[in-house]
Amino acid sequence: MDSASAPCQTLHMRDYNGEEILVIPRELFEELGSFQGIETNVTRYLEAILDPGNNFFMDRGQAEEDPSYKQIIPYAIFHHQGKYLHYTRGKSGGESRLHAQGSVGIGGHINPIDERADPLGRETYLAGVEREIDEELLIEGSHKNRIVALLNDDSNDVGKVHLGVVHLFELENNQVKSGEDALANLAFQSAADLKGELHGSLETWSRFCVDELI
Repeated sequence: MDSASAPCQTLHMRDYNGEEILVIPRELFEELGSFQGIETNVTRYLEAILDPGNNFFMDRGQAEEDPSYKQIIPYAIFHHQGKYLHYTRGKSGGESRLHAQGSVGIGGHINPIDERADPLGRETYLAGVEREIDEELLIEGSHKNRIVALLNDDSNDVGKVHLGVVHLFELENNQVKSGEDALANLAFQSAADLKGELHGSLETWSRFCVDELI
């Protein structure tokens, strides 16, 4: 590391206040079969990714700068009667590189606070999913949740260090409110609008989901 780059990286790492997040080595992803975009054959990937022998917690500041690791990110889509939840990422969001972009996905990192009886395994992962949703959305009524795809985008700096696990939430009703300022203009939108006038403003992961899954 040269002296010019060191202060910038140190500052970037300090922004996360020592947060630790769940990662896998990129090498494992490539062994399983790397892809660009959407992968709907998720079973063998998930078995390996959620195997405690293959994942571990890592300093987020380091992980954000090192594409030799993939951060595991649940990315939840919410559906009710033919419409999908859409929002605009506000400035208070954790990922500054995505501010002002439209999104159909709610998600975040898996942290040590999510650990359950199976350290770094399936129960820990699912606990992290529920925590993230509870932090970001206020949902009335029941819902069903299933994993429908994996997401990868190595074409940009954000995507290079993340691997998305796409969850589809089927909601009992459309009574959903934002739980934080980072989710602005929250509203259910039709597939036609997401593929039409809203498409150009969508973040990359959301475009993949709209094009391939919706």
